[in-house]
Amino acid sequence: MQSRWQDKDAKPFLDSDLGLRVYTSRLLGQDADLVLHGGGNTSVKSTSTDIFGQTRETLFVKGSGWDLRTIEAEGFAPCDLGYLQQLASLETMTDSQMMQQLRLSLLDPAAPTPSVEAILHAIIPFKFVDHTHTDAVVAISNTAQGESILEEIFGKDVLILPYIMPGFVLARQVFQQTRELDWSSIKGIFLMHHGLFTFHEDARCSYENMIALVSQVESFLEEKGVLQQQAGADYSPTAQDVLQLVGMRKQVSELAGCPMLARFNTGDSATGFASLADVASIASRGPITPDHTIHTKPLPAIVGDDPQADITGFASEYRAYFERHDDGSLSCLDSAPRFAVWAGKGMLSFAQNHKRLQVVADISEHTIKAIQWGEALGGWQALPQAELFDVEYWELEQAKLKKAGSGPMLEGKVALVTGAASGIGKACVEELVHSGACVLALDISGQIGTRFETAQVLGLQCDVTDQVAVASAIEQGIAHFGGLDMLVSNAGSFTTSQILSEMSDENWQASMSLNLDSHMKLMRSTLPLLKQGIDPAIVVIASKNVPAPGPGAGAYSVAKAGLTQLARVAALELGEAGIRVNVLHPNAVFDTGVWDEETLGRRAAHYGLTVEQYQQNNVLGKSVSSRDVAIMVRIFLSPETGSTTGAQVAVDGGNDRVI
Repeated sequence: MQSRWQDKDAKPFLDSDLGLRVYTSRLLGQDADLVLHGGGNTSVKSTSTDIFGQTRETLFVKGSGWDLRTIEAEGFAPCDLGYLQQLASLETMTDSQMMQQLRLSLLDPAAPTPSVEAILHAIIPFKFVDHTHTDAVVAISNTAQGESILEEIFGKDVLILPYIMPGFVLARQVFQQTRELDWSSIKGIFLMHHGLFTFHEDARCSYENMIALVSQVESFLEEKGVLQQQAGADYSPTAQDVLQLVGMRKQVSELAGCPMLARFNTGDSATGFASLADVASIASRGPITPDHTIHTKPLPAIVGDDPQADITGFASEYRAYFERHDDGSLSCLDSAPRFAVWAGKGMLSFAQNHKRLQVVADISEHTIKAIQWGEALGGWQALPQAELFDVEYWELEQAKLKKAGSGPMLEGKVALVTGAASGIGKACVEELVHSGACVLALDISGQIGTRFETAQVLGLQCDVTDQVAVASAIEQGIAHFGGLDMLVSNAGSFTTSQILSEMSDENWQASMSLNLDSHMKLMRSTLPLLKQGIDPAIVVIASKNVPAPGPGAGAYSVAKAGLTQLARVAALELGEAGIRVNVLHPNAVFDTGVWDEETLGRRAAHYGLTVEQYQQNNVLGKSVSSRDVAIMVRIFLSPETGSTTGAQVAVDGGNDRVI
């Protein structure tokens, strides 16, 4: 592991203690092998000035909810240093009481809640303190000879302490163990199964002590030849895998009591791990650190040839695990797995939104790496289940769950939108993402892959008239998000205007192929997935030309009329599967690729109107935007319209011919 410190990058942060703390905290956060998704914490002891102009000894410690990778100065909670140090001298305190006291220690009531390890940071007598959950070091502690191996590596440079629950009891343990310690004799403290602390009066030295100590462990692992992972080859999911994956995702959602996303990792490391002969045994011995149970539960599901039975088995085993350790005061969390090993194929992750899905996916990736290190060092041996249970059902985490509100309306659900790079399709993607959904966005444009900045969207270039390309895109989307609940069949084009006597076969067929045939084929391809979706729904984007066609638009109008009829038939056929099918008829939506300034000007002049008058030439006298259509799409896809199917709704500001 190399130091990321760069003098030129550090220069803007050198003016203050807190600035330096921000800089080196971000350096730690950039190394996923040190901290993952909000893990780890850092602090600096400095001073602040109160309203009376008096100087206060202050501990600036990472606040709850902040990520070291992106932390800002306001992410550090300013606490009364002396108050925190005095708390460490108490004999007992519950964690709920501790959190109350941490809030009382704040010198700014608007600051984030201090880290649960704030008291521990306070009693370490150095200006800068860094704490990580480094994979390499914690992995070694999860072996039978872990402590002796770490003593061999670190010698007297690191104080090694046995595992104890985070919170006040941990701070109290360190307080008692270090009363007689000559702090200048050590570079760090390692808490077994938990993580590594380093410290120094200088920010760079504290950070680089962390890098140096972790590098020692990595060098040891390299010398022992254990860094080599089980070789695997990227696995290509079959059509049967895709169907089984959407089935597992639905089953997991039912167990969780809410829509869940799924991610299928078929990369070489995941496939290699899943192909180990004893994978069911080693994967079920526990996580790298008990903190991970909050995100992943203590164990994965092990999935084989009968995934449905295996998920059911996991749920039963989880409930039994809860009953073994419950003291009668707790409520069992949902029994759905958060990650799984699919034997011979790869790894699965499950979560209720995309952010948490990425957390689970990253933790499981690091877990399988650490497990193999531990196996090579004599056998992976995590903490006993009782210890894991105590963290998973920690009173502080239970309190967070009780306070957590419901997510956005479409959180955990997956949509497919065609023609997604511009106009109505783009607006639909944005509206669905805003409502919490993940979206597989398809478009023939090569820009679709970079059109949306959020990871909730997987943009794939795809010609929807090419069935092979569509099938490939859908498989990628299912592997990435786990299922399909919503289809917005939007791709289309207003083909060349020709009256019937001049209609070319090419123009007619081009319109039919894109505006009708591709929609039928897309619907046919997605129905097996939608039938296993959560509250599945389809919205078809047709046109005002269906109820009110115009001369010269025969190829377009007939295709859209056929598409509407297709949707009506689909509504009749799919109702028994619980799939709703509804149609929107937009008109005069001028912020799409069909319209440019020249075309708008020409059409407005044709009617003797200004461009603004032409855009508002409807019953309501208002301009209709792509977002207006997207809002109606979202409404028809949401549970709010769960009793509506086969409907046709105009989004046109009111067209007198349609009315």
